[in-house]
Amino acid sequence: MISLAEALEFVLSGCLPAAPVRVPLAAALGCITAEEIMANEQVPPFANTAVDGYAVLASDTAVVPVTLKVTGTVRAGMSGTDSPVGPRCAVRIMTGAPVPPGANAIVMVEDTEGSPEGTSVVVTSSAGVMQHIRPAGDDVNPGDVVVAAGTRLTAGHLGVLATVGVTAISVIPKPKVGVISTGDELIDDGSALAPGQIRDSNRLTLLKLLEANGFEAIDLGLVRDDEQLITTAMVEGANRCDAIVTTGGVSMGDFDFVKVVLDRIGEMRWMQIAIRPAKPLAFGTITSAGGTNVPVFGLPGNPVSSMVSFELFAKPGLRKMSGYADSDLETGIVTAVVDEALRRRTDGKTHFARVVCLWDTDTASYRVKSSGAQGSHHMAAMAAANALAELPDGDTVEVGATVRVRLLQS
Repeated sequence: MISLAEALEFVLSGCLPAAPVRVPLAAALGCITAEEIMANEQVPPFANTAVDGYAVLASDTAVVPVTLKVTGTVRAGMSGTDSPVGPRCAVRIMTGAPVPPGANAIVMVEDTEGSPEGTSVVVTSSAGVMQHIRPAGDDVNPGDVVVAAGTRLTAGHLGVLATVGVTAISVIPKPKVGVISTGDELIDDGSALAPGQIRDSNRLTLLKLLEANGFEAIDLGLVRDDEQLITTAMVEGANRCDAIVTTGGVSMGDFDFVKVVLDRIGEMRWMQIAIRPAKPLAFGTITSAGGTNVPVFGLPGNPVSSMVSFELFAKPGLRKMSGYADSDLETGIVTAVVDEALRRRTDGKTHFARVVCLWDTDTASYRVKSSGAQGSHHMAAMAAANALAELPDGDTVEVGATVRVRLLQS
């Protein structure tokens, strides 16, 4: 057996970031930037008001109450230049509208009393210079770095880029990941089970894990145990996708057509890792028709093992392909206190227990307890878990001990 660290290092060595592409801003959510973006204009582009009210000279409100003549109105979208503010005058102004010439303060409408005819206003609270005025360039100025290279773009990033006029951006594209299930024993049409049949849950689970983690998931279907059919599916997947995920047929001693096909058309390494669940893992590449090396993740067939293997190996590898920094390949790792003994036995492996992990405000710490049965086929407990607790080799981890925990993507 090999260590978790050695297996992960091997996987990551075969997962290379794609070449940058330029995409419309609206299509860039979740992508990693391949360039630094600098602003070439101010935000806001002009001084504007933060509130509804009146644009005034601050000195005219030094003594209140004071009555000022209303000489105009400025709404958002107007230039405001035709409504200058002179001494003892005020201009009605709406939030976001440009501050008219001459004004150096805004009085909120709540601090005024307007005349019935709207020709004057009584100001009841003194205004300081620049009160409620947002200066031009108060947020961003030309030359400011708006988004650094290597940034994962959130909705907020897209918003600020749109604000400075960016319409397209160079990013590392998110990989298209195909998922294949194989096996004569599998069905996925909801029909009654015949003797020896089981339902294909892994494919749907992995497709949704990919989507939840921001990757483009492609369903390559359920393929029967036929060498030619599996070969066709793998080749098609390599030509359509940037990576392929399969489940089953990776254990030592298995006679499985997936292993036969991948050994023939790919460069694969079949590993036994000192962890439980998810001990077996296959990883390597298939060459596409275009000459690209397409990574193939061969995950275990047991449902829980498949999900744990995805978290430990496929997810970091796909994040690297997406352009994530090395420090961001494994995320959501915290230290937690054990609230309920986590039972295991000494076997030379690191165990990943399915747990419920919650933040306790009273102790200012994460707390964990088992989510249920820990067999590699116990999907109900996996579904109830929101984290994996990393249990070092040994016997039971007792109450009060601390463990390393991986928070799972919700």
